[in-house]
Amino acid sequence: MRVALHTRLKPGSEAEYEKAHREVPPELVQAIKDAGAHEWTIWRSGLDLFHVIDCDDYTALLAALEDLPVNVAWQARMAGYLDVVHDYSGEGAAKGLPAVWRLE
Repeated sequence: MRVALHTRLKPGSEAEYEKAHREVPPELVQAIKDAGAHEWTIWRSGLDLFHVIDCDDYTALLAALEDLPVNVAWQARMAGYLDVVHDYSGEGAAKGLPAVWRLE
């Protein structure tokens, strides 16, 4: 399944956010893969961030990560950079962007 998300940075946090993503903890990367994610890409346009996640089951992915200490710490760190935060709890799975059009 493919999931699209939108988040937004706080003004002035662009460089720190990008720096943080050059240092994603390896144990978090492995946990995301183990939870069923095949690919996760984030694009930035100004302060707007667009995420596309290719995974087996987004709800299951969030459930697997929700209470994982490395993910809890990462989400707390990211919250410091973001004005619009995605809900990465189990309840957040339904809050992705709806697809409007797709070329097949």
